[in-house]
Amino acid sequence: MPKSLINQLCFCIGVLVLLVTAHHARAAQFSQSSASHAIMVDYDTGMVLFQKNADEQMPTSSMSKVMTMYMVFEALENGQLSLNTELPVSEEAWRKGGSKMFVEAGKKVAVEDLIRGVIVQSGNDATIVLAEGIAGSESAFAETMNNTAHALGMAASNFRNASGWPDPDHYSTPRDLATLGKALIRNHGQYYHYYSEREFTYNNIRQPNRNPLLYRDVGADGIKTGRTEAAGYGLIASGTQDGRRVVLVVNGLDSERERANESARLLRWGLSGFRNFDLFAAGETVENAAVSLGQKDTVPLVLGDALRVTVPLNLQNDLRVEVVYHGPLQAPVQQGTEIGLLRVHVPRLETIERPLLAGETIGEQGLFKRALSRALMLVRGQS
Repeated sequence: MPKSLINQLCFCIGVLVLLVTAHHARAAQFSQSSASHAIMVDYDTGMVLFQKNADEQMPTSSMSKVMTMYMVFEALENGQLSLNTELPVSEEAWRKGGSKMFVEAGKKVAVEDLIRGVIVQSGNDATIVLAEGIAGSESAFAETMNNTAHALGMAASNFRNASGWPDPDHYSTPRDLATLGKALIRNHGQYYHYYSEREFTYNNIRQPNRNPLLYRDVGADGIKTGRTEAAGYGLIASGTQDGRRVVLVVNGLDSERERANESARLLRWGLSGFRNFDLFAAGETVENAAVSLGQKDTVPLVLGDALRVTVPLNLQNDLRVEVVYHGPLQAPVQQGTEIGLLRVHVPRLETIERPLLAGETIGEQGLFKRALSRALMLVRGQS
């Protein structure tokens, strides 16, 4: 935790409340959105910075292609494909409508070109070529998409095709798509650079990347647009500033212009309006809990994993941390035993809870000392 925050911590006995002195910081300017569906999450902490209908199912249009590319990158990593593998173009792929890479039926296309055809040009034809090359058919590929989505925790999503072509049973949620965006960057970062390419030329046809944020100075480096009549204009976006990354999903906007302006505004706000704090390292002592009849009078309470939180920049002095346990503890205390709970109240965002563990083993006192201690407790009216 930053020293400026640690120096302001105050402690109570029993339930320990670690309070960061609450100065009268002005209220954070939390954003609204004209999108019908939206969510923004911090990449490192997973904390939700903004949400609107984030768990409501919606058509995902070409944003579905992020799942398709996740599957392609999996195939590259397990050796099923290489970037130089050439895949045949079927009649079905060639005839597919909507946005196109303009591949030609009967010919073969290198996987790396198809990747750019999907990511940069949003080609439905290229998407089908890859799906057929991996699974034999687009329908079989959609089954593997669903299996992978559920393994990633995208429980509210269902895919019926590889491109996001309209289908009433093809849907996702903003939260699930944000989960997908984070997984793409985390698990397949070596291929993520394709999402920041601004144009690609294939078959003598140059097409620009449809992601409007790549052409604005907002820190964006991906990910994918989408649009259908039913869904409106949508975007899965990500960007960085000063080493911090956020993932944004918007959908249901009315035009390309509104999508560009609204997503840029939200991304800029998400990157500049928050800060990440490393509160405690794994194994660091959060507080010492009193121990009764033990070889030591206290036991350190520690976290099993490091804890980083995202805090609104102008409310960072309102961060409130509680250590909750029932004390004094009775010896013996075994190292690693769950003793209590750490609660971190992040202003305007959420309350985070993590279990607190005994940082060391505290044995019982010897027979004589234990008897003496019990006698003293009785004299003092303690039980």
